[in-house]
Amino acid sequence: LQAMSIGFLIEEDTPMIWRGPMVTQMLDQMLQQTQWSDLDYLIVDLPPGTGDIQLTLAQKVPVSGAVIVTTPQDIALLDARKAIKMFEKVEIPVLGIVENMSYLQNGDQVIDIFGRGGGKAIAEKLEVPFLGEIPIDPEIRKGGDTGQPIVFANPDSPTSKAFQDIANRVLEKI
Repeated sequence: LQAMSIGFLIEEDTPMIWRGPMVTQMLDQMLQQTQWSDLDYLIVDLPPGTGDIQLTLAQKVPVSGAVIVTTPQDIALLDARKAIKMFEKVEIPVLGIVENMSYLQNGDQVIDIFGRGGGKAIAEKLEVPFLGEIPIDPEIRKGGDTGQPIVFANPDSPTSKAFQDIANRVLEKI
């Protein structure tokens, strides 16, 4: 897995205080000047919303599709709805919606901290595929901190299975 991040290029404590043109220039630079080797897929993790970075990507790069990631609460679903509409307007297929932080499994108890099912409901309402739910799992955070994603550290866990199922659904759409 190859990765590029603005975080690799700046000091750890340096804030990114950039306006649209600066952000779009950096995106263009990262896409054009990074020496990628033999990519099967390039996944660009965008901030929520419908701003300059999303529009620049849509205009400058051939995009196979967008995956909208949301959390279940209403305020996040508003952003997801706007993102779906924006990608439709710029003629980028929406491959589907993923509901992140969907629930917390605590033994036999399932806790819906942020609600649950909002991602599926908006997918149905806007007629886009629902790709799946990712639970809140402390192992996800630990894997991010250590550089050992849960799908590698514990590939048989239910959370890893959720990630793998979603990835397979995305691949089917592409």
